[in-house]
Amino acid sequence: MTPWRILAAVATALLIGAGTGHTETTTSRSGYALGSTSCGDGAVGFPRLQIDMKPGFCAGLVASREDGLKFPRGIVQIPGQPLFVIADMGGWGHDDGRLLILDPAAPAGRRIREAITRLSYPFGVAAGPDGKIYAATDTAIFRFDPLAANPAATIETIIRDLPGRRLTLPDGTRIDESAHPLKAFAFDRNGRLFVNIGAHSDNCLSPAPILRPCAAGEGASSLASIWLFTPPAGGVFPALKPGDPSPPHEVFARGLRNSLALALHPRFPEPGTAFLQGENARDLQDIFTPNEEINAIEQGRHYGWPYCYDLTTASPEFKRVLQAGSYKDFCTSAARYKPPLSLLPPHGAPLGMLYYNADRFAELKGRLLVGLHGYRPTGSRLLAYEVDEHGFPRLSTSPVRYHVSCAAEPTRAFQTATGEVPAAAYDELIAGWHRVNGIRPQGAPVGMTVSDDGAIWLVEDKNQTVIRIDRASGTAPDPLPCDTRSDALIARLAAYVENDAANRARLTTLRKTLIEQHCLGCHSDFGLKAGQSDQDKDRAVLRFMLAQDGWIYPGDPEEGRLRQRLRGLGAERQMPPGGNLIKTEPGYARLLDIADAFVARMVPGSRMRVKAGGPPHRKFYAADGRECGDIPFGKVVVVTERFAVNKPGFSRFFRPADPHLNGTCTDENGYYIPQQFLVPL
Repeated sequence: MTPWRILAAVATALLIGAGTGHTETTTSRSGYALGSTSCGDGAVGFPRLQIDMKPGFCAGLVASREDGLKFPRGIVQIPGQPLFVIADMGGWGHDDGRLLILDPAAPAGRRIREAITRLSYPFGVAAGPDGKIYAATDTAIFRFDPLAANPAATIETIIRDLPGRRLTLPDGTRIDESAHPLKAFAFDRNGRLFVNIGAHSDNCLSPAPILRPCAAGEGASSLASIWLFTPPAGGVFPALKPGDPSPPHEVFARGLRNSLALALHPRFPEPGTAFLQGENARDLQDIFTPNEEINAIEQGRHYGWPYCYDLTTASPEFKRVLQAGSYKDFCTSAARYKPPLSLLPPHGAPLGMLYYNADRFAELKGRLLVGLHGYRPTGSRLLAYEVDEHGFPRLSTSPVRYHVSCAAEPTRAFQTATGEVPAAAYDELIAGWHRVNGIRPQGAPVGMTVSDDGAIWLVEDKNQTVIRIDRASGTAPDPLPCDTRSDALIARLAAYVENDAANRARLTTLRKTLIEQHCLGCHSDFGLKAGQSDQDKDRAVLRFMLAQDGWIYPGDPEEGRLRQRLRGLGAERQMPPGGNLIKTEPGYARLLDIADAFVARMVPGSRMRVKAGGPPHRKFYAADGRECGDIPFGKVVVVTERFAVNKPGFSRFFRPADPHLNGTCTDENGYYIPQQFLVPL
């Protein structure tokens, strides 16, 4: 069945029954189209989601925003109970967070109840060595009784005054909103507690030139570190009374930008056993640089942030620091810097990691599971690694390739600035979770846990869901198609061009002097065939370009890959062969300007820029108020209705660049953004 027939079937509320061969009427929850088939049996049978998974596995939707979930980030089962505790941040606002009790056996829509409210950035939750439930805010770690009539009255704080969203750096600089305030934590079998202390910024940059090391990563209370707290004899931390200081800590490892994925081997700290960390590496605009990391944590070691990334690549901003003084040649010094054990897909954003040691899935026994939360096409996955007897992922001698969803090149080998590098091979338990309109939104897994029956439970924050992974029955459904631009939308955009004389002329110029002279024969024929009229040729070229994933985003020429390729920008190689034509061929620079103007003026309306100030992104909405995504400030949109009559205080704009859609809603007629967030170009 073609992708468009699948999507058409969904549009008429008929879906292919997963593994059954029959059609079924569907409902929708949290953006997922649900049929009558289930994942799991009896009390743990939940509506089966159409997520591309490893054969033999399925995903069931346990809870959704209809149950009251807002921003779930962590999950753990209450020992001995068929109930779970969920850390729900509520958003990125202070005191918006909650700890929730999930009862999977309750009716859908009523499975969540609040246990504790008004928490600041709750993230990590775990069962402690004493069997009690522990949770973290941005500045504290506490335990409580989730089954009490008033759980808040049972809170016992064991650690307080951790560096949180507001902090003071060693040089006296005050930070009102730290970039990484969330606290993941893990107990070892001796009751010791390891806590993530995230970096205050992406890369510790200050006004250039940088002449000194990053002070935030230095000292006995450094950021970008894992702190160790050791309990007294007996292995349980005492409750702090008012006025008691927090227990002492030591910096166990440093140079770790944000350690939200931590996994201790069940035998740790037995010598030689693994303590693993999934590193959320620095942000770069290049979609394939830098890679994320799996680090083998050892006490006292430095793991590179902000000086090194991608194994031994030196951060260019710290070039002078790395040329002299105590950090000279730091990124190549085995004695001072410990590079990653293995690379993870770039921008995958590992936010959950655990060893699977239950019996339900024999093929996963002992393996390491890693959830990739990232919204880029390298994320939205659940990976499973083979490990050695000590818990370390096994490196492969042959090139390891990772998947890139909906890309022309669907796999890529792990590589750094020096070329391809070894990595640990893995299976994808969840392999395809990209957005497919009408069927599912893009997935963003965060925390996960294994229940008493061996099933894998995970929370997914982008769409506010709890998902349970179980055995699948029947034949696995075929992977779903990528939700590229529909035929209807392509036809609509083509009509805009044909109805604009200036843009028709630009298209003809681009086709004759750019595409036919420089692009044909490289990767495609652009739909051009012998015997076509000039008008048919223009139409074919336009439809081809609009059908390519990410080539053109109408109104914003700087966003699309077409511009990057034509100009040889970033990691994209120049499309015309033969090198740097923009500098050598007369008139080529003018063609590029024509291409930019063609894209910028494709959709009728006013081009406006998303206003800077405040958070680095702005939320936008559908006409019915659903949140549809975030647009970084500085991006360009085409406003088709400056003062929307059906949504006062908002402007309507044309479909944004697809990477900013979260998949929970689509509206071909446009999206809405508060008027004060837009400024004219």
